[in-house]
Amino acid sequence: MEQGTAGRESADADSVFVDAWTQVLPDLRRRALRLTGGSADHAEDLIANTALKALLFMRRSPEMLTDPNGFLFVVLRHVFLDSVRRRGREDRVIDGGFDDDRPGAEAPEPAPSALQRMETEERLARVAASLARMKVEHRRLFAYRFLDDLPYPVIADRLRVDEAVARKRIQLLRRRLRAATDGAP
Repeated sequence: MEQGTAGRESADADSVFVDAWTQVLPDLRRRALRLTGGSADHAEDLIANTALKALLFMRRSPEMLTDPNGFLFVVLRHVFLDSVRRRGREDRVIDGGFDDDRPGAEAPEPAPSALQRMETEERLARVAASLARMKVEHRRLFAYRFLDDLPYPVIADRLRVDEAVARKRIQLLRRRLRAATDGAP
């Protein structure tokens, strides 16, 4: 006889779930899309997991529910937080914490190897040697543009030349520096 009562309670819980689900599904989808930053696939995963967890809870503890519609939103939020935590754990284990599904996310730059550091130091030494051989006005131009990061109009004003002339001089300076970093004389 207890099995018959349990079966009825399960059927009642299922009908409560179906009624609440059909009423709030469009709102749940909108909320899931908002939580996932517009990712439709991730949102549908959240919806499916929400349905499963909510139905199982409603079957186990139907007497605990006072607001089935609101309960579905609470379950959605918990499912979302669980997915964020799980992804964070997986990312730390798999790739050191980078989550490429986030909108606008960029991979962190890997630390340069010893060989890359040595090559960079050599290039900087060639640039420094090239700068030391340049005339004072070229070194001043280098300082204005690359050390002080001054805009072209300010550089032109300081050099008392037209802005186009200042741009051309900086372009030529870049060309010399590029040649120096590539090992050319």
